[in-house]
Amino acid sequence: MYRPKGKNQKSKIIGLLVLLAFFVLFIVLPVLKIKSKATALMASAREMKAVFAKNDITLLKSKLGGFSDQYKDFEKTSQSIYWLSFIPYVSDFKNGVEAGSYVVKAGQESVLAIEPYADLIGFKKGEVSFVEKSAEDRLQTAVLTLDKLVQKVDPISADIEKANEKISKINPDRYPGKIGKSDIKGQINNIKEQFAGVSSLFVDAKPLIKKLPELLGSKEEKTYLMLYQNDKERRATGGFLTFYAVMKIKGGKISIAHSDDIYSLDATINERPKTPREILTYHKGVNAFYIRDSNLSPDFVQSIKLFNSLYQNSGAKVRYDGIIALDSKILVDMLTIFGDTQVDGINFSAKTDKRCDCAQVIYTLFDIVDRPVGYFKENRKGILGDLMYSLFYKAIGYSPSKYWGTLMQTMYQNLQEKHILLYFVDSDVQKSVEQLDFAGRIRDYKGDYLHINSVNFAGAKANLFVSEKVDSKTNGKNREVTVDFRNPYPHSDCNLERGGLCLNATLRNWIRFYVPKGSKLVSFQGSEKKVQTYDELDKTVFEGYLEVPTQGKATVIVKYILPSGVSTDSMMVQKQPGVTGQEWKVTVDNKKIFEGILEKDTVWRGH
Repeated sequence: MYRPKGKNQKSKIIGLLVLLAFFVLFIVLPVLKIKSKATALMASAREMKAVFAKNDITLLKSKLGGFSDQYKDFEKTSQSIYWLSFIPYVSDFKNGVEAGSYVVKAGQESVLAIEPYADLIGFKKGEVSFVEKSAEDRLQTAVLTLDKLVQKVDPISADIEKANEKISKINPDRYPGKIGKSDIKGQINNIKEQFAGVSSLFVDAKPLIKKLPELLGSKEEKTYLMLYQNDKERRATGGFLTFYAVMKIKGGKISIAHSDDIYSLDATINERPKTPREILTYHKGVNAFYIRDSNLSPDFVQSIKLFNSLYQNSGAKVRYDGIIALDSKILVDMLTIFGDTQVDGINFSAKTDKRCDCAQVIYTLFDIVDRPVGYFKENRKGILGDLMYSLFYKAIGYSPSKYWGTLMQTMYQNLQEKHILLYFVDSDVQKSVEQLDFAGRIRDYKGDYLHINSVNFAGAKANLFVSEKVDSKTNGKNREVTVDFRNPYPHSDCNLERGGLCLNATLRNWIRFYVPKGSKLVSFQGSEKKVQTYDELDKTVFEGYLEVPTQGKATVIVKYILPSGVSTDSMMVQKQPGVTGQEWKVTVDNKKIFEGILEKDTVWRGH
């Protein structure tokens, strides 16, 4: 049938107008509306951040309620384009918006959970009842209310996991690397990694959080061994075991049942296991196995087994529920937060002492503990326990809103950096702290791996003065690891008759390289004793020994070939507990993947 040309053209124009109207009404206008509401939502989010910083729980609850309503409105508006979810970018947008909804819900649940106990964790609530209580009562109140607080962990965790499920569906590879100055792909990857990390943290930490009231003695008295590791005399798990304390806690009430020198504990042990090869080979003048030398393994749990093989023969042993090991950085950090502290008439400070270029507390403790004198020193190494006890009660003596937030953040960082190591008898709790990497384990890893472990055997407190630089170069399957040691300081007066304080002396360093199992050693330069190669902790180990003189240096260079089944696309480097300021440079196939201070266990991927 013949149609006039004009009518066909008119039909096309009408069709285009209808299509244009559809595009404007159902795509352009909704997108513009979504953009407008998203801009307002971002402004509100910045407001929320400022409100959170004020530590006012009532204001935060009110603002979060308003923000939640605003987000629901934004989500409802966003649904107008969900019909386009067959387009990958719209599908990503939908997943992002739904993830945000779960995060807002988790935020509201968290605020509702903590509101009754807000003043316990540093939020203002218009009440001063908790602040007015004694330090001991505060802790007891906190512990007894934790039982109610941890009941809210499951729903909050579920929302975080659901948000992570949505975020994980977003594919960053769809997006360009950069638009102008914005790294779109990098930002999406970063968000995904952060969500995955938070979600994993909730899952891994749940058993620990749920057991926390019980661990603090809410049901029955708990007993913990506290072990102080002197990181200036480095050992495999962080430092020489200098003192121990038996801490008891019931219903939040803490007491130190006993605190003493580790040598005093050693004196209570009559039967000793066979002296390990490592001590006979590397330790100067030592031919017996002492509890003070029991942290031989870089794996904290394995070292605890060695510790227990001696401790069970001690006349002073107690049945414990866990072990908390900590080093000198904890003392310095707490003194930095709370200021100078006096114990037994002695002042301790975090300020730098020029006699050692270290914190005054470190030098003062060495002066008390190690300097020989012609009279009996009362409470010699026990003063460490008294100082920790004093700092702890100083912490809970302040208003929570003043210091607790900073203290918790600092302690969490020290757990990550392995200046605090945890061991629990309860298997569920132990599994949780291991998953959080708070247990000082040598970890299983499918990809490339490296851990360097140094032990100071009878080299005074030389780690206080020695700096270390690690340079790892990988080409194909071939790796060369160089470790440079430098000690620019003069030798201390180590004459005991003159009462010298022997801090700096030649560092006697037993060194081990833990690498992927099956790696083949090519060469080990710089060892002054026969190099040993063996398998341990599901790794291959290259072991040697070197000495670093005062005002001198030493270098070891280890070359090896990685197993054929190990990919260098990802690499885990585990930091030795107690170590600070160790500089690393890591290159793979001439590409630099890291340069700086290694502060915690680190994984590099996709290099």
